Amino acid sequence: MNRRRLPYAVLAAVVIGAASLGACSAPPPAGPLVGSGVGGPFSLIDQDGHAVTDKTYAGRWRLMYFGYTFCPDVCPVDVQKIAQGMKVFTADDPARAAKVVPIFVTVDPERDTPAVLKTFVRAFSPTMVGLTGTPAQAEAARKAFRVYAKKAGTGPDYLVDHTAIIYLMDPANQPVSFLDHGATPQAIAAELKTYVR
Repeated sequence: MNRRRLPYAVLAAVVIGAASLGACSAPPPAGPLVGSGVGGPFSLIDQDGHAVTDKTYAGRWRLMYFGYTFCPDVCPVDVQKIAQGMKVFTADDPARAAKVVPIFVTVDPERDTPAVLKTFVRAFSPTMVGLTGTPAQAEAARKAFRVYAKKAGTGPDYLVDHTAIIYLMDPANQPVSFLDHGATPQAIAAELKTYVR
């Protein structure tokens, strides 16, 4: 019985095509924060006054940034870059971008009420979430994410020294990667493109 054999060129095309499909569906690389213990449960209040926890955002990727609205320079610049990075990523891949929620967590809950946070985050992005809470709740969230924060000065115009870092958390609230204060919107978009599935 004669069996028809595929010509080598056709066979090679099939193999290369299968390899390409495998590359498209390949899992993302392990991020530098995987297994680090950064992050954890939190209980806070969003910009609309609703109580939220880490489970509120289950199933969503999160860009988490800790700062405060009275920050004179660093926080507004970083939050603007996060918003711009999300715009770049959305333009490139709207389906994957829809899985990401940018979250701004205050390190200054005494001044950053839900109303103050709402005005702040909406100035940068309609999808950004602002989180505050009692001082104890805010401190617990900072500790879970290993964020340093300390008041500098007294009176109503005090500043807050704090860690300036952007965390990328996966849909199970596990740490994946991070970007520092110098990250550009393009770097943020590239980080999302690398990991978000």
